[in-house]
This record gives sequence, structure tokens and C-alpha cells, in this order.
Amino acid sequence: MVELTPLPLVLMANAAVGKRWANLAAEILSGVAGGLICLLGAADLAGAKVLTPAANSNFQLALDVTVMATGLAAAAIASHPVRKRVGQVLPIDPDSPVHALALALTVILLGVDLAVVAFTDVLATAQSQPPLTIADLIFDETPFLVFALVGVGLFVRRELPDTARRLGLVLPTWWQIAIALAAAGVFFVFVQQVDMLSHAWTPGIAHRVDAATNHLFGQLSWPGGALAVALIPGLCEEVLFRGALQPRIGLLATALLFTSIHTQYALSLDTVAVLVIALGLGLLRKYTNTTTSAACHISYNLLVGISLAGAVANIAVGAEVALIAVSIYVIWSRRRRPAAPAQP
Repeated sequence: MVELTPLPLVLMANAAVGKRWANLAAEILSGVAGGLICLLGAADLAGAKVLTPAANSNFQLALDVTVMATGLAAAAIASHPVRKRVGQVLPIDPDSPVHALALALTVILLGVDLAVVAFTDVLATAQSQPPLTIADLIFDETPFLVFALVGVGLFVRRELPDTARRLGLVLPTWWQIAIALAAAGVFFVFVQQVDMLSHAWTPGIAHRVDAATNHLFGQLSWPGGALAVALIPGLCEEVLFRGALQPRIGLLATALLFTSIHTQYALSLDTVAVLVIALGLGLLRKYTNTTTSAACHISYNLLVGISLAGAVANIAVGAEVALIAVSIYVIWSRRRRPAAPAQP
């Protein structure tokens, strides 16, 4: 319910598109979003204890001040000159209330997540929570899907087919699926190497990350649970981040935002690995579509959730080599293909 709190603002922003008062709506809605977050930080600073407790009083002060600054930064999007300057860097429409609110909510999510990671013990918090169930996954991830659909104006500005095209949800070709599977294998090997470096260079934080991860996902290690961990986040997160947001806020900002929501890795090399994977998924979205990036995300999650050993591992390595070879050939052949002549 907390995650869905901004939903009425998103609906109002979509309803205002194309109206004479669209710019006023952009200013009011983004200002309200930023103002509420600023008040949240101020309330915690006053002793209301509405934010995650920090390790000590100095960190608590820094957390509250950072959240307040995040709210002010988000509210600054309400200024049309600010949006025009942002529009020179990002592919947004400065006059769109939807784009203005999307920018404000992006600033809020990124700023608050960074503050929480920097000033609270997110690993201890993860350990104190009960292990995740499939129902928890659905409740945690479904808001991403809801925001993606509502954010692009489903049944307000767009019907279902147009919404799917806007989100990049199209039927992928065979070679796009091959590239998605090959990329998932590359990501898996890359993360394994990063994990080895993490245990060698920062063993203390690496063991804490392992403990928190095993605690959170321990009850989902059975086949049905592993499938749920692969499918639910892979679909919901891709539709929002790569489908809805990336075409508006760009590849790098989307990757940073995606990384920021994975607070269970704290400040560790695993977080760097998540950022690299986010950039890779963003490239897949940029040059193919969201369906392909989702297929890659789901496949990667599935590889992490299952155990490959013995003959199965050998088969997987062989399949990965074949997929990489096919992907390289497809990319090479498409780059050599002459461009279509311009229409008269």
C-alpha cells in the first residue's frame, strides 16, 4: 500500500495530458510529491520515527536531512525552466505532466534508496525481516507493473495494444531470444567472478550479504519458488524500468535507479554487479525490445536460483558457447545488412 501511494498522482498526471492546464498540473503534482517526501524527512527529524532507524544519532540526522533534500530536489522539477533544462539532456517533454511527475518520482526513489543504503544497516534490516514467500514477491513486485501500465496511460491515454507497443512488449524474434539467453549466461558468469572477488577482497561484507540473501530467499529454494523468483521480478521490473522509464529518463539513469532498489546488497561489489547487469539489460532494451530484456532477466534469475553441476553444467556451458556464437553472427550479419532506401 505504501508503494502505491503515488498512484493517484500518476492517474491525475495522465488525465491532464493535452489539457490547457497541463503545465499547471505538472507543477502541482511534482511539487506535491516532493513536498510530501520533504515533510516525511522533517517528521522523522522531529522524532516521529517514520524512517528506518540509523546506526547512531549522527547517521539518523544525515538520513533525515538527505530525505528532506531529496524532497526539495524532486519539488524543483515543478519549475518549468528546470524541466526545459532536463529536456535538453533526457528525451522528455518539458510540458508533459506525466514526464514531470516521472522525473520527480525518479528523484525521490533514487534519493531515498541511496540515503537508506548510506546511513542505515540494510543488511541487519534484511536479517530482521521474515523470509520471503511467493505472496511477498507478488505484493512487492506488482506495484512496479501497476505503475508501468498506469504511468503510460493505460485506458486513459492509450488502449492495450498501444500500451504494449509503448512499453516495448512485442513478440520477439528467434535471434532476440538467442541473444537474451546468451546475455543471461554471460551475466551469470560475470556475477560469479564478482562474488569470488567480493569474498577475497571484502570477506566481512560478502558473508553478511550472503547471510541476508540466504535468509530472505531461503524459503524459495524449491523449484516452484525458484521459478517465482525468476518470473515475477523479471517481468514486473523490466516492464517498469526498461519498458516505461528508460525511453524517458535514459539508459544510465534507469540503470542507477534499478540498482538503487536492490538495497539488500548494501554498499558492496555485488551492487556494482547489479549496475553492470542493469546497463546490459538497458542495452538489450535499446537495441531490441522489453520482451527480450525481460527474457534475459528471467533467464538470469533462473540460473541463479537453480544448481548446475556435473553433466548438466557441461551441457549448459556448451549451450552458452553456441548461443554466444549465434548472437555474434546475428549482430555481425545485421550490421553488414545495407540500410533500406529512403522513401520518396
